[in-house]
Amino acid sequence: MEAKLPPRRTFPVRALVEALERIRVPRPGGGRPRTRPDRVCADRAYSSRRNRRYLRRRQIKHTIPEPKNQRANRQRRGSAGGRPCGFDRSTYHRRNEVERTILALKGFRALATRYEKRAYVFHGTVTVAAIRLWLRS
Repeated sequence: MEAKLPPRRTFPVRALVEALERIRVPRPGGGRPRTRPDRVCADRAYSSRRNRRYLRRRQIKHTIPEPKNQRANRQRRGSAGGRPCGFDRSTYHRRNEVERTILALKGFRALATRYEKRAYVFHGTVTVAAIRLWLRS
């Protein structure tokens, strides 16, 4: 018997919400940690109405492109379809830099296969790999 997977459309919604709920950035001067990022930059898979509503409710700015099919559907509905979402192309292009850096880090075999069992050892391996990338550039 095959296991039923959740529909593909709901996964990015849950993944975004779970990731944002786990954010804890310590403050330099003490106090409770920040739980809200300044901006979220994501690809088209995260452009659902539910994600955008969640980000607006938490007052988080977002840069998520609108897929062509969603844009066509919104335009087909006319004034009931709502306004087009704001999209800053220059901010979105910065996302590519992060993805290329993660890809370069995965070029290190120990990071790609995660040999280390303990988190602090893995963190040290990531730090050494990042230093090596920085020295190469």
